[in-house]
Amino acid sequence: MIIAIDGPSGSGKSTIAKELAEKFQFLYIDTGSMYRALTLGYLEEGTDLENEDARRRFLERMHVSFDTQNRVCLNGREVAEEIRGIEVTQTVSYVSAFADIRKKMVELQRKFAKENSVVMDGRDIGTTVFPEAEVKVFLIADVQERARRRWNQMKEKGMDITLEEVEAELRIRDEKDSNRKVSPLRKAEDAVEVDTTSLTVEEVIEKIGSIVQRRSLCTH
Repeated sequence: MIIAIDGPSGSGKSTIAKELAEKFQFLYIDTGSMYRALTLGYLEEGTDLENEDARRRFLERMHVSFDTQNRVCLNGREVAEEIRGIEVTQTVSYVSAFADIRKKMVELQRKFAKENSVVMDGRDIGTTVFPEAEVKVFLIADVQERARRRWNQMKEKGMDITLEEVEAELRIRDEKDSNRKVSPLRKAEDAVEVDTTSLTVEEVIEKIGSIVQRRSLCTH
């Protein structure tokens, strides 16, 4: 079974997807961390991504994987913490907008899911990566709540940033993700929308869990 969790930044995708994977003993794949890992590689190398040949060589050099603890790795180096920095956050929409970069990541995501039941979260899982997914969920939350969640995460990691700055960045990210030409952020027609603004993690898991169990019964 494939459970696709999509939604804007800060809507709770990663938290919910991890909990669902644990609940049903599925493999969890954080697709956002894959694009962030590539973005870290781009920032470290300074590759000219506007140049098609340079971009192709860049993709050949960058190998994204997950270690035994499901932490994202770039060329064999665990980068789970590094990819959450402000510079990566501000740049990932740019890097992930290139069609050939998305094509390579989608191929990799499909490979990961080939032999496992998976919970995968991102922005185009239900529309592009796995349009055939048995369960599709689109999480939403108001931008103030999403900013508060992200700000608290950043504060815990010692990042010096204001709530207003985080909200401004989220609005910019929403705009970029929703209006990019390749695989824009949008709800799949058959996805169930869940507003997480005033729900606890447990309440969201209960809602989605009941959907998973119904679909599972229907397929047996």
